[in-house]
Amino acid sequence: MPDFAEPLARLILEFKRLPGIGQKSAQRLAFHVLRAERDEAARLAQALLDVKDKLRLCEACNNISDSELCPFCADPRRDRTVVCVVEEPHNILPVETTRQFEGVYHVLHGSISPLRGIGPDRLKITGLLERIRTGEVKEVILATNPTVEGEATAVYLSRLLKPLGVRVTRIAMGIPVGSDLEFADEVTMSKSLENRREM
Repeated sequence: MPDFAEPLARLILEFKRLPGIGQKSAQRLAFHVLRAERDEAARLAQALLDVKDKLRLCEACNNISDSELCPFCADPRRDRTVVCVVEEPHNILPVETTRQFEGVYHVLHGSISPLRGIGPDRLKITGLLERIRTGEVKEVILATNPTVEGEATAVYLSRLLKPLGVRVTRIAMGIPVGSDLEFADEVTMSKSLENRREM
């Protein structure tokens, strides 16, 4: 690595820590920040700090929010009898782009992965069980990723939820196995929701 002034080298190193950013991309980003006006750099720095300081988890569904409830849980028009369970907050966007789902969400913040030492106790399942026990929820759509971990999580949740008297469905496998929901186009995601099946 060429010798850069220490502040620039440190910025390159920090950018390299981001997923998908290699040495050259990190250098391009760092030099962009260097050439930018000071107020642009300050806005970037403030945006990074705000993400850490001003965001929290929705008290109902665990989505990322800047208030007590996320926009979906706060919306009185959403159908609270149908809950779509996803692994991560960014998995909500592909479902929303279909403009067909009118229910609410529950974010697990991960999936069961014995190889990585992640069991059900590490996921945010307790809140989902509490929501179902209120008697308002009629259907739970399991929209975990079509990976080995996502399938294991869906099967585990299905076995856990069915005895509670709620309808448990799984999104159809219109999404390629081994991919993540965030890369699904809206037609594929729409078909997956339409063709969900009983578990």
